[in-house]
Amino acid sequence: MPAEHDPYYRRDLALAHHLGYGFHADACAPGILALLEPVRARGGLVLELGCGSGLLTRKLIDAGHRVIATDASPAMLDIARGYATGAQEIRQLTLPADPLPPADAVVSVGHVLSYLPDAAAITAALTAIARALRPGGLFAIDLCGLAYGQHRRGEPSLGRTGEDWAVISATSVPAPDRFVRQITVFMRNDGGSWRRDDELHDNVLIDTARVPGLLAGEDVEVTVTSAFGAEQLPAGLAVLIGRVPDHRGP
Repeated sequence: MPAEHDPYYRRDLALAHHLGYGFHADACAPGILALLEPVRARGGLVLELGCGSGLLTRKLIDAGHRVIATDASPAMLDIARGYATGAQEIRQLTLPADPLPPADAVVSVGHVLSYLPDAAAITAALTAIARALRPGGLFAIDLCGLAYGQHRRGEPSLGRTGEDWAVISATSVPAPDRFVRQITVFMRNDGGSWRRDDELHDNVLIDTARVPGLLAGEDVEVTVTSAFGAEQLPAGLAVLIGRVPDHRGP
């Protein structure tokens, strides 16, 4: 699919996100790095899903991890290849259809799985993550629970600006399991004029309390919590931490 037709994080929004929205990766990184310390110590491989422009990827690499960073957005990957140098691989991957490489850890921030089309696709992606983990491995991801929408009903439009860009976002909750962002991005052209692009981000909200039971059959013990470490995450954003025993069953 041509880049101009990609539904999420096309060129301008990808760049604006890289320049002005790194706070989530910054907040989550210390907790994730602490969780991954045993993986780093044994030289394990970390698979990052939805790496975006490489904000968390860079921190993983700087901490000494071997990383395969993936994203569905070609525009995000273009930035990541220049920003997160030192990754073992940076490549396009679209969940849940594309196979996941075996890994000792899977990490993801920015509620990446919530961008999948429905709850069945999220279930398939979670199962694929569980199956990709090697014995003794773990995953640590965030995604939107049902409370995410409840906390944001009637939320006013929000804006963020930089020297050469501006982003305005209006939200709605059309159903208890859906959260929609209408995002408009303005980017300054080289000649001083401005261009505009609009993206509609449709997120699926799930009952995260069901995930531990779902993945128990994959021999993964899952904890649902509110943070990776000591950070304060937005209300309704859940963190799932899954662990595989050292001797995994058949």
